[in-house]
Amino acid sequence: MKILLVGSGAREHAIGWSLTKDGSVSELLSLPGNPGLAGLGPMIEGVGPTDVGAVAALARIHKIDLVVVGPEAPLAAGLSDALTRLGIPVFGPTRYAARLESSKSFAKEVMKRAGVPTPSYEAFEDPEAARSHLAQLEGPFVVKADGLAAGKGVLVTDSRSEAVRWVDHCFGGGFDEAGSRVVVEAHASGPELSVFAICDGEHSLTLDPARDYKRLLEDDRGPNTGGMGSYSPVALPVGLVGEVERTVIAPTLAQMASDGHPFQGFLYAGLVLTDDGPTVIEFNVRLGDPETQAVLPRLRSGLLPLIEAAVNGRLSGVEPQWDPMAAVNVVLASRGYPEAPKVGDRISGIAAAESTALVFHGGTATNDKGQLITKGGRVLSVVGTGPTVEAARSTAYGAAASIHWPGMQFRRDIAAG
Repeated sequence: MKILLVGSGAREHAIGWSLTKDGSVSELLSLPGNPGLAGLGPMIEGVGPTDVGAVAALARIHKIDLVVVGPEAPLAAGLSDALTRLGIPVFGPTRYAARLESSKSFAKEVMKRAGVPTPSYEAFEDPEAARSHLAQLEGPFVVKADGLAAGKGVLVTDSRSEAVRWVDHCFGGGFDEAGSRVVVEAHASGPELSVFAICDGEHSLTLDPARDYKRLLEDDRGPNTGGMGSYSPVALPVGLVGEVERTVIAPTLAQMASDGHPFQGFLYAGLVLTDDGPTVIEFNVRLGDPETQAVLPRLRSGLLPLIEAAVNGRLSGVEPQWDPMAAVNVVLASRGYPEAPKVGDRISGIAAAESTALVFHGGTATNDKGQLITKGGRVLSVVGTGPTVEAARSTAYGAAASIHWPGMQFRRDIAAG
């Protein structure tokens, strides 16, 4: 099978690694890819993932058997629709279904109609109305840009004035069109959990959960980021994942199908485990980053059979096999991340790290001398595995210590305690 993988981050590197590790993929092409994915197959450069017509045309030219879409932006732009029009099989939701991520207010409306537990909310297209609403609330305050903001459009704060400034930042162009509407929702208190499901439009199959770390600094301090680390498995109450599948995933799929837009692809539920049970704080229409890098190394039965079953509408009865080992992902970030990441720094030590751990490339590139350099904020995901979370954690941090570039930063408390 010849597969085109769309995306360029560490999540996509982990997906490509999982798709190819059993030898059933004859060729893996990535668009645009990264230096890590280049080790798995050819890269297609010069075309942006959101140029959906061009990507679809390239898939036809290269006689691709299946397209797997990693990030959310191409899905929101309608890549699945463009590929389907050309008769090319694709794993990923339509543009309409992708609104579960590309519009927080849309996702809230779907959840409300489906009876999915989620914090109460109000959506605003006028900044003054949003400010007036905040004046009536008690903290903590949760303010979100409605559209896609690369994981940086959410503020959770105890300060009303800070929440108001965030409203002004959104409406003032801080997130371009994504901030032209804001959602203010009630704060949900409790530990967070990421649950991923593979969906075929009617049925779903949940993957083993992971826990991630959004704040930049130890003890959950500092600004929100795209994610500084994760680990899997997570010790959970018996039956919790089944409850999430029954109360969150299944009714959402049923509602989308009833609306005439069946959801096929990865569905990510970002949850808070409150005293009243799990509640959804966000949906994503793709696997999470950095959680993917901790989950897929534990998937013993492979990712490709699950995706093929979903694309063909045959997920019912499929059971993935999981390795009982643990995996811990430590994200190594550029200096200045997340506000102004410094790029162009030379990276060393990856070969030494790979002798004991998995290293997935995120924000990397090669310079004109063929040297590996930093290209983005979250540069590498270093994943340690072991019989316990503590053993996997030790391996991950030991491997991370081998890698160097000026100003490299990472949290030192991933999976601690």
